[in-house]
Amino acid sequence: MQNSIEIAPGKRARVAYSFDDIAVVPSRRTRDPKDVSTEWQIDAYKFDIPMMAAPMDSVMSPETAIEIGRLGGLGVLNLEGLWTRYDDPRIPLGEIASMPEKHATLRMQEIYSAPIRPELIKERIKQIRDAGITVAASLSPQRTAELHKAVIDAGVDIFVIRGTTVSAEHVGSGEALNLKKFIYELDVPVIVGGVANGTAALHLMRAGAAGVLVGFGGGAAHTTRKVLGVEVPMASAVSEVAAARREYLDESGGRYVHVIADGSVGRSGDIAKAIACGADAVMMGSPLAKATQAPGLGWHWGSEAHHQELPRGERVSVGTVGTLEEILVGPSHSSDGSMNMFGALRRAMATCGYSTLKEFQRVEVLITRG
Repeated sequence: MQNSIEIAPGKRARVAYSFDDIAVVPSRRTRDPKDVSTEWQIDAYKFDIPMMAAPMDSVMSPETAIEIGRLGGLGVLNLEGLWTRYDDPRIPLGEIASMPEKHATLRMQEIYSAPIRPELIKERIKQIRDAGITVAASLSPQRTAELHKAVIDAGVDIFVIRGTTVSAEHVGSGEALNLKKFIYELDVPVIVGGVANGTAALHLMRAGAAGVLVGFGGGAAHTTRKVLGVEVPMASAVSEVAAARREYLDESGGRYVHVIADGSVGRSGDIAKAIACGADAVMMGSPLAKATQAPGLGWHWGSEAHHQELPRGERVSVGTVGTLEEILVGPSHSSDGSMNMFGALRRAMATCGYSTLKEFQRVEVLITRG
């Protein structure tokens, strides 16, 4: 986001680019895709693919978290969603998938007004843990102070604090979460976001975050730009936070913080572009909502869609394209980038001559429009 233009006397705006505005440039060498590794490791946890499934009820259930873990990714369960409010979430999930559009927002607000039950947090996390996979769960910054003890006691491996925007310093009249103190006292790696620029990311890195989510998440189901006027073009945002990560690496004497692109990752090509801009992994929602096993039954929405005071999202129809396995690792029977997404990443890396994700972060990119 370095370039700026004057949009009126005394008011300048920075030029920024989305994933659609850039392309990855092949180098002088290529590789066999079989010689390429897409492995990703954060803290002590290793994954075959650099992917976190977004903590959204249309995407994540204990069952889909288990299946994603089996396929080599990391599923993140939303602990403020239907799975911790209802004994049988399939009933409200079915209602959300079938309700008329004109009643959707109001009815979702009513459904999500049911209280969060700590005993269900424990039960859902235990179900995932008993499957023998890495357990990750998410709370919003507003709920973290209230519920984090129940989450840690239940045995989560990776803790995610995810909101539309998250800062290490919140200014307000109420008691704020002291993120630095909170992360220091926890015994698990904490991933925090979203952030939109290097300054905000540096604050989270200095607070002790193991990973930083870049973007606002839930891009396909967000109306934040229309409601708040707030948006971040992801290619520029990821690149800027990756630069902040390099600054923090020097500042901290070698502590590496993972950059995770959270938003606008709708096709397999977006994954390659995110890594090329410096991301270590991506968080995906809408592509996984298209799976036959997805709890949303062909619909997709985020927590912003049922906010009790100011909804900033909507329920969108995404349909289904295949199983989780077909979407993540293939085989694909579609040419639009919606299936075998990490097979496509492997081939992109091979086409450009890179064998690891860290190497691929150095690939050349160019601006194709803007």
